[in-house]
Amino acid sequence: MRAIAEGLFTEETPPRLIGGRERASRRIVFPCPPGDTFEPVPLAREGTLWSWTVQRFRPKSPPYAGPDAFAPWIVAYVELPGEVIVQARLVDVAPDDVRIGMAVRLAPTLLDPQAADPSYIPAFAPIGAGA
Repeated sequence: MRAIAEGLFTEETPPRLIGGRERASRRIVFPCPPGDTFEPVPLAREGTLWSWTVQRFRPKSPPYAGPDAFAPWIVAYVELPGEVIVQARLVDVAPDDVRIGMAVRLAPTLLDPQAADPSYIPAFAPIGAGA
């Protein structure tokens, strides 16, 4: 699995996101910032949907590096219990079926499946009754 940026996912199967724990305060952030102030920590694979919206227009390039043929996607804020709230895509669900508080699981997805060398980005998918 090639991630869109280094240090986003663990090497285990299934992967987890890598956050950073601030050495002084023990506060967790995502992604893990470079340097010695934070230590990398694997984050929980499952969480709850904290908030969401739909990205309906193609972002500016750069930094957007996805396909030219734009299709809207769901942007989710997922609370990983006791850790951090992360922003990622929400996949495998229609916008009409999204509910705040639904259980979700990390499901990395390809940014551009048609690319010659596609890369994975963080994404979550509903689990349980929300799926």
